[in-house]
Amino acid sequence: MRAVIQRVSEASVAVEGRVVGAIGRGLLILLGVGIGDGEAEARLLAEKSANLRIFPDDEGRFDRSLLDIGGEALVVSQFTLYADTRRGRRPSFSAAAPPEIAAPLVETFANELRRLGVAVSTGQFGAMMQVALVNDGPVTILLDSAIFREPRNRHER
Repeated sequence: MRAVIQRVSEASVAVEGRVVGAIGRGLLILLGVGIGDGEAEARLLAEKSANLRIFPDDEGRFDRSLLDIGGEALVVSQFTLYADTRRGRRPSFSAAAPPEIAAPLVETFANELRRLGVAVSTGQFGAMMQVALVNDGPVTILLDSAIFREPRNRHER
């Protein structure tokens, strides 16, 4: 599972010209589900996202999390995070999970954020969406659940 996390002062997502989700200060989370991902990855990335210390403290250092500031999250599914561009000019999306697997895992991710105490808005799975945001900083962080499964150094193998 992959997430592009953007610290925002506001963000919204619209489908066919109608806003379906909007937040104030918090995180816009573009979320991709890959083949082999499951509920464990969804919960892991939700916990990491909610507790990631990327909001400034009184001295301007990254020392506060989404939970610390009482911020909101806008979760938007984005299978294109699994684009493979190694060959040719047209990306392959064969590593992205099919919709019948991805949709419930995006919902699991959003529900886990809610369980942790985050107010969550979402996009509409499978729809053409227009996302608007004011990136605060700018701060953009990439998370991939695969890195949490790999050994940190050669002694952990």
